[in-house]
Amino acid sequence: MTPMPKILLIAAALLPFAAQAHKGWLAPSKTVLNVDQWITVDAGASTDPFVRDHNAMRLDNLLITAPDGATVAPENASTGKLRSTFDLQLKQAGTYRIAVLNAGLMASWDEDGKPKRWRGTAATFAAEVPAKARDLKVSESQGRLETFATAGKPNDGALKPTGKGLELVPVSGIADLFVGEDATFRFLLDGAPAANLDIEVIRDGTRYRNAVGEAHFKTDAAGQVTLRWTEPGLHWIGASVQDSKTSVPQATVRRASYTGIVEVLSP
Repeated sequence: MTPMPKILLIAAALLPFAAQAHKGWLAPSKTVLNVDQWITVDAGASTDPFVRDHNAMRLDNLLITAPDGATVAPENASTGKLRSTFDLQLKQAGTYRIAVLNAGLMASWDEDGKPKRWRGTAATFAAEVPAKARDLKVSESQGRLETFATAGKPNDGALKPTGKGLELVPVSGIADLFVGEDATFRFLLDGAPAANLDIEVIRDGTRYRNAVGEAHFKTDAAGQVTLRWTEPGLHWIGASVQDSKTSVPQATVRRASYTGIVEVLSP
């Protein structure tokens, strides 16, 4: 991927999240179809997106939203060593949002001179972390990983932002991404424009290139970024922030991340 004039694809991802060793991804077999057609989706985590060489993605927090806003269940879901997979029949006309939502707490403290670490939920925190833990540090994580599939004419019934964490809102459409054309996305943090946010984009096929080929850009004051696609295929878009706007009293730091997978088509 070579740099393009307008905030080409990618903004330099995430502060602490950008340093994560492995990236989560969803890989739909197709994203633009007719009503009643099926797709299959792979889900995993690896150093480079879409490379099935590390771990499967857990599907416990999978949420599929239909074009009318209703929740639909995946079919034939299974998890192996390197990937999870599931099928989805697009029974409604419009755009589906397929998301894996993760939220939780991480804690570290000193116990008898030895470091202790814990990961869990706000509901289990009090029972599993000592009330008087020494040098206790607690952080909150909010993560959204999603992709999209459209049957027939696109709509935005499933694309409404929730106002929680870091989210992407398509400005110029999510089903009409073509090589050589611009696409504009707006990023929101807790429902407000995420200005000056670093964004990273990586095109599929890294194992067949000499370099990953990532590109980095920033959102403007309105939280928007405009990308011009140079190659067809799946693209991984990542961003993250760190702040003190936690939703639970135990945490002092919040890390919010967003990962979106879109398909770019040949014109």
